[in-house]
Amino acid sequence: MIDQQTIDRIMDAADIVEVVSDFVSLRKRGVNYIGLCPFHDEKTPSFSVSPSKGICKCFSCGKGGTAVHFIMEHEQMTYYEALRYLARKYNIEIRERELSEKEKAAKSLREEMLLINEYAQDFFVDSLWNTDEGRNVGLAYFYERGFRDDIIRKFGLGYSPEARDALSQKAIKSGYKKELLVNTGLSIEREGASSIADRFRGRVMFPVYSLSGKVVAFGGRVLRTSDKVAKYVNSPESEIYHKSNTLYGIYQAKSSIVKNDNCFLVEGYTDVLSMHQAGIPNVVASSGTSLTLGQIRQIHRFTQNVTLLYDGDAAGIKASLRGIDLLLEEGINVKVVLLPDGDDPDSFSKKQSAESFARYIGEHETDFITFKTRLLLGEAGADPMRRAALIGDIVRSISVIPDDIARSVYIKECSRMMEMREDVLMQTVTKERIKRAESGPRQDYVQREAAPHTAADEHPSGEVMAVPDGESENTPAPFEAYEYPLVRLVVKYGLTPVCYDGEELTDVVTFVVRELESDEIKFQNPLYDRIVKEAMEVSGQYRPADKEKLFLFEEVDASSEREKIATWKEYVGKLNRNFTRHFLNHAEEAISTAAVDMISEKYRLSRKNTVKSEEERLFSLVKRSITELKDAIITAKIKELGDRLKTAYKKHDQEQIRAVLEELNQYKAIKTLLSKALGERIINPM
Repeated sequence: MIDQQTIDRIMDAADIVEVVSDFVSLRKRGVNYIGLCPFHDEKTPSFSVSPSKGICKCFSCGKGGTAVHFIMEHEQMTYYEALRYLARKYNIEIRERELSEKEKAAKSLREEMLLINEYAQDFFVDSLWNTDEGRNVGLAYFYERGFRDDIIRKFGLGYSPEARDALSQKAIKSGYKKELLVNTGLSIEREGASSIADRFRGRVMFPVYSLSGKVVAFGGRVLRTSDKVAKYVNSPESEIYHKSNTLYGIYQAKSSIVKNDNCFLVEGYTDVLSMHQAGIPNVVASSGTSLTLGQIRQIHRFTQNVTLLYDGDAAGIKASLRGIDLLLEEGINVKVVLLPDGDDPDSFSKKQSAESFARYIGEHETDFITFKTRLLLGEAGADPMRRAALIGDIVRSISVIPDDIARSVYIKECSRMMEMREDVLMQTVTKERIKRAESGPRQDYVQREAAPHTAADEHPSGEVMAVPDGESENTPAPFEAYEYPLVRLVVKYGLTPVCYDGEELTDVVTFVVRELESDEIKFQNPLYDRIVKEAMEVSGQYRPADKEKLFLFEEVDASSEREKIATWKEYVGKLNRNFTRHFLNHAEEAISTAAVDMISEKYRLSRKNTVKSEEERLFSLVKRSITELKDAIITAKIKELGDRLKTAYKKHDQEQIRAVLEELNQYKAIKTLLSKALGERIINPM
């Protein structure tokens, strides 16, 4: 692990303008720099770089962050990979520290599972290359399928020996617990049996990697023919593996997907391997499952263009159509390529070079809506009922496309192909969209139950960050509009003093936490709650040791009172910038991204504007934000009590009516006080 001192040196050395300039042409505008955003196509520059804040931000697509997070996004690196990249750029020696025994003992189950999967991966690779059984059986199979050594090593392919418990026994002797082997699915424990057996014995092994290159699961293919044995066996769902959120080959393909701005989507492991071997690395596989929302969003992080390769099996194509509608709904441009009869991506790519493959794609690809229309029209023939059903199916696919222009183009093309009036199709699509809107937002409850952790929850270091049950940090919390301004003030001005009672100087973060704790208020947005809690925990690291002396200017060497105040403000500003930088450089991307958003300003007040700055109005801003949040919570409570009162009246429950009325009057009294406070001018005691 990189020690904190080295991380701080890297952060201090990394000049945001220099780092971004390696990839973006910048020109100076005022105190900042602007350029075309590298993360989306644009003609008017909206990508701003602030040297003073050490951040960049696109005000169109929203992407940006510190130097390290820019490199993470642009180069598709993990947090620590980006740190090493910047260390090389600025000739900083990386010093890593050993974990203490206490830290080792504190490792989570998730970390332990990743470690034992890494151990198993090494075991399978060693068995493949360095044992007679592995070479004669496993390696012979891969050679028979035509795979080169470099591809076998690139994907970490291996072999699990035929022996009943070869991996299990070796892992236990190496200090790994039996429960851990069972939890990861590497071993199977029979009910009532005292021993465990290897799940994948006698199979060639395909490790499944996360985006950051961690082995989260395995697929094993049996080599002997038997009706009683499944051809493929996969790791079961676990803390680190959720099949519906995993794409085979995404780790090896992500950089190429970004470079080519396109992703080929295939079905199986060997399809991916063969295409890589043919020089087409921007390919992933859904591993035989129907395409899921989690998989689609993982692809969408790198490109919005997907090309599906089909082998001509009509039944298989129709079975996958629903997943393709999900691609369209997520705003992805979908192309389809039908391979020659008798070929699948594996066999076809083995006959091609990268150039001939690209040429075939260019000559045979078509957009999905046109492909689907032709496919179903051929089945419907002249039957009017089947044609009507076909039109309904096509219309539903078009209706999910979020882009208005794309929908109009597809409607026009389908009108021509199906010999129907364009206005009729347009009306039908509009009705379908209204119906979808009235049914409310799509509920991905199956997705969440099957895979509570999405790709977006992956920690830059490779860990998967848990989202509390039933919550999503992408879902606005009930009081989002009131919580955000308050958390923004904490992140931006956390250590700035706002009041002094004659004995104690209180800064923003302390004032906010005390005010909310006094009324037992917690942030509904889990991300904001974590940020404020962490702000309170780490503030002591950045706050001066003796705040009172600092406030009384006893440590300030200046000749006049005005100079003392200016020097003191400059010193406090420096402390506060270090505090804010803690969140800007946070290893957890969700926190650093939120911090960048909170301190970014798209527009600045003119110098001629006489309105006071935020710093000058800070106490009143903090106080008002707290009051507005409390008022919103009380207002929601009053509404809830009003609904309860209506129910009590309907049931003629006099006891309940009295109880609710009493509670309602108490909250209305508080509401009156809050409304009065919001209507009054608040005087800054500073």
